[in-house]
Amino acid sequence: MGAERGLELSQMADQSSLFQAVFPLPDLTATAALGARIAAALRRGDTVALAGDLGAGKTTLARAILARLGVSERVPSPTFTLVQTYDTAGLRVSHFDLYRLKSAAEMDELGLEEALDLGAVLIEWPDRAANRLPLDRLTVELRAAEDGRRAALSGPARWRELADA
Repeated sequence: MGAERGLELSQMADQSSLFQAVFPLPDLTATAALGARIAAALRRGDTVALAGDLGAGKTTLARAILARLGVSERVPSPTFTLVQTYDTAGLRVSHFDLYRLKSAAEMDELGLEEALDLGAVLIEWPDRAANRLPLDRLTVELRAAEDGRRAALSGPARWRELADA
C-alpha cells in the first residue's frame, strides 16, 4: 500500500471513525481505476459527493464508476436533466448534477431520498445541496495538480477499503 501505489492515507487523530485518502490522477487510466474502486465498494443507500471546480473531472469520474458497474450506454452529464438513473446488474445508480440549482430547497423536488432507498447516488456540485445530503457520504474533492489531478477522499471508516483495493 502507500508509496508504491502513490496513495497517501491518513487517519484523523481525534475522529478515528473517519477515512481520508489522496489519490493522484495523472491520466484517464488512473481516474478509471479510482472509479472502479468506488464502484466495487458502492452499496444501496450510499452517496458519493463529487466536488471540484468546472472541468475538475467530476463527470469523468462518475462515468468511470458507472462503466465499472456495467453501464455501456453513453453517460451524458446530467447538467440539464439534473438527474439520470442507471439500472446496473446489482445496483440502481442515480447521477445528480446540482450545478443549476438556485437553492438547496430545490433538492426536495429531485427525489434524492427515493433514489437512496432504491440504490446509490453520485452527486456533482454537492455544495449546492447545503445540509440536505446524508452525513455518511463519501466525498471526493477533485483538484488540478502539477501532474494532472488529485482526488481527496473523505468519509466514514467503511470507505477505508478503497485504500486497500
